[in-house]
Amino acid sequence: MSDIVITKDSTYEERMAAIRAASERLNKRKARRARLAASAARVVRYVDEVEKKKRKKFNDYVSKIHNQYDENHNHYQDAPQYAEKYYGEKMRDTIAMDNDWG
Repeated sequence: MSDIVITKDSTYEERMAAIRAASERLNKRKARRARLAASAARVVRYVDEVEKKKRKKFNDYVSKIHNQYDENHNHYQDAPQYAEKYYGEKMRDTIAMDNDWG
């Protein structure tokens, strides 16, 4: 604690000296805490492990391509709809001439 205590009987200069002394102590305390916080932040950044991005494995790429082989992109679910969409008039003209009697 400080040696100067503010009392009712203190003069203006004594009160101001006590206030300045207290202000200096508080400023020193704030500066010390700021230095400690800054050094702690550096330590945390240094010590903490940052998770690196994982490389994609070659097997993942191969399995993705392998799974695409199971899908047939050339098929169409509804044959009449496919024929109508891509062949339209030609298909209808061809079917008109077809019959079961050969």
